[in-house]
Amino acid sequence: MLQDLRQLQTQQGAIFEDQVPVSFGQDAAAIAAAQASVALYDRSHWGRIEVSDADRLNFLHNQSTHTLKLRQPGEGCDTVFVTSTARTIDLATAYLLEQSVLLTVSPQNTDRLMQFLDRYIFFADKVKLADLTQQTAMFSLIGPTSHEIVQAIGASELLGQPYGSHQTARIADCDVRIAVGSGLATPGYTIWMPAHVAATVWAYLTDMAITPLGDRVWEQLRIQQGRPAIGHELTEDYNPLEAGLWHLISFNKGCYIGQETIARLDTYNGVKQQLWGVQLAHPVTVDTPVCINEEKVGRVTSVIAEPSGNYRGLVYVRTKAGGAGLRVTIGEEMVDLLDLPYLTRAKQL
Repeated sequence: MLQDLRQLQTQQGAIFEDQVPVSFGQDAAAIAAAQASVALYDRSHWGRIEVSDADRLNFLHNQSTHTLKLRQPGEGCDTVFVTSTARTIDLATAYLLEQSVLLTVSPQNTDRLMQFLDRYIFFADKVKLADLTQQTAMFSLIGPTSHEIVQAIGASELLGQPYGSHQTARIADCDVRIAVGSGLATPGYTIWMPAHVAATVWAYLTDMAITPLGDRVWEQLRIQQGRPAIGHELTEDYNPLEAGLWHLISFNKGCYIGQETIARLDTYNGVKQQLWGVQLAHPVTVDTPVCINEEKVGRVTSVIAEPSGNYRGLVYVRTKAGGAGLRVTIGEEMVDLLDLPYLTRAKQL
């Protein structure tokens, strides 16, 4: 259903991998726009799950780490789904609508999360799940001047509102919904819409001289900021406290799947490893050991080349070894561990 969008993006110079635009041939300009003005990222390959019926809020409240059941339509938040032993399944965003909740989830993780949720829907529960990924599209405006775009398209009521706040709007005579938040620590907004109007909305926004941004640049930005990703930092090897997602965890909302393990980790200072950033002059691969005096204290989980010729990476390092500023060896290179804006290491809620 996104053929028209893909055709338009091809005309704009998009390079595709598995039907996902990974670059528009101007990665350095896209990074600069996301950092200094505004860029447009096509997130349509991310998953979208509709959770509906009368028990939807209580159900999601009991399945994930954030507080949901007291929230109202028009609100939203990020939340983490974990196993009973607090291993990470996904980092998702929940948007509350009048009759449902829309979950946006990591690419290629929709089926897994739907199977996880379905397992906990019992006979008397009034909860329904639907995969809306193919019927919808999703874009993000990323950058400090993104509020000017939102104001220009008539959604100024969102300016200054909390993360996840959302409302309906019209772009190029198409009905869309706009939410506060870019998916990164960078200011921005997320827009979702029916798939059949995606090309019209994309054309309208890029005609406003907004720089299109491919998945490769998103990967650079999320590593620079420390947003953990499925298959890298978010796996069943790690829990959300280790992944620096303390800001998405309620420690007083009561029981939910994985809550007991998370509470014990907090109470007994049981976070054995933590996520940090590194900047490298030379390439390394995922799983490269992080060492101190030839002793392995961690591993590389993500790495990507930057337009400057340097490399950025994310690493897990044992908590007892140290934190920000710790000097470690990765490959043949000595570097310092860096704290990053997306990560938190203490209770926020």
